[in-house]
Amino acid sequence: MQPRRPEGFDGLGYRGSAWARGEEAPPPYQHSFPARSFSSSGDLSQHWVTTPPDIPGSRNLHWGEKTPQYGGDGNQAPPGLGEESSAASGGEQLNRFAGFGIGLASLFTENVLAHPCIVLRRQCQVNYHARNYHLSPFSIVNIMYSFTKSQGPRALWKGMGSTFIVQGITLGAEGIISEFTPLPRELTHKWSPKQIGEHILLKGLVYAIATPFYSASLIETVQSEIIRDNPGILDCLKEGVGRVMGLGVPHSKRLLPLLVLTFPTVLHGVLHYIVSSVVQKCVLFFIKKKKNPTQIPGEGANTAQSILEDYFPELIANFAASLCADVLLYPLETVMHRLHIQGTRTIIDNTDLGYEVLPINTQYEGMRDCINTIKREEGILGFYKGFGAVVVQYTLHATVLQITKFIYSSLLPNTAQSA
Repeated sequence: MQPRRPEGFDGLGYRGSAWARGEEAPPPYQHSFPARSFSSSGDLSQHWVTTPPDIPGSRNLHWGEKTPQYGGDGNQAPPGLGEESSAASGGEQLNRFAGFGIGLASLFTENVLAHPCIVLRRQCQVNYHARNYHLSPFSIVNIMYSFTKSQGPRALWKGMGSTFIVQGITLGAEGIISEFTPLPRELTHKWSPKQIGEHILLKGLVYAIATPFYSASLIETVQSEIIRDNPGILDCLKEGVGRVMGLGVPHSKRLLPLLVLTFPTVLHGVLHYIVSSVVQKCVLFFIKKKKNPTQIPGEGANTAQSILEDYFPELIANFAASLCADVLLYPLETVMHRLHIQGTRTIIDNTDLGYEVLPINTQYEGMRDCINTIKREEGILGFYKGFGAVVVQYTLHATVLQITKFIYSSLLPNTAQSA
């Protein structure tokens, strides 16, 4: 590394002089002795410094001198380095605290609190015997109470571990494919139709890879707790690999091959991603459009409000995107789940009574036959069996978001003032 001090530079620039070698006293300060200032002028009104040069907040000055002023009007100096770092550190800690807490609340709601609704929703979708379609959230709450009373609270959280495994497989497959192929994992602002097609292709390949593991996870979430043993953590992985290899537990002859299941699974996943992405972008656009860009956050409550405005629009957009996608694609999801569960010898709970069990003995030949059979035997509303669980799920989600926002609106002002 080259030294920053130029050759021939010694103090005020008089290398080799007699007073610099200590032989004589330094000469008095005169006009012939040029002052070293930021402007390199000889004006004595400017502050001059010795090496190293003065920086805002430093104290490399002679006795009685002050740090040069850098304010806009020349009358106010910037805060010291210690004050800047302390303020920045406090604001950064506050942002991290808010972001972590808000994200944790959303994650808990989507994956833990909403899981009983997912269990009831899937059981109602695959139960072609059911006379009660559970389109109302009140009937869903009633059947949840019946299941809890007869089988315990564990019946509402069955298969939750396998859903996390499927999410992990999806994320891992997406990362690996995007790493070894030119398919983009995310779209940039300067996107093109080709990039969109490649991105959608990547999503389709990921859903195709996750199809056998999704089938195993679906079986764990709908099978009755009355007749099954305690599943292991990795049973979803073993059954998914066994489904691909044709090994494992013997299934019925009505079991559909994976190639037949891949098309509805990929179709549902890609459409769900497209709808949710479009709705999310639209909601964020309208929220940012209504937001006043000239508003500058102050201290205390204004700072807390600014932090909430930074995090909650994203959560609201994700909430609206998931809700719209689930509602629009609910009939397709019903068909997909019935095709996945066929021939797996799965026994589900009776969603009409809240007790007893029922076998699944469907004989669909494919996606088109499943759609025609449901329409003929159960009517149009047969595609929406268990829709009340969606209402309960997103009502809980919205409630948790509002409670979290209220708590942070109350706590963040005090935290911001103490920081």
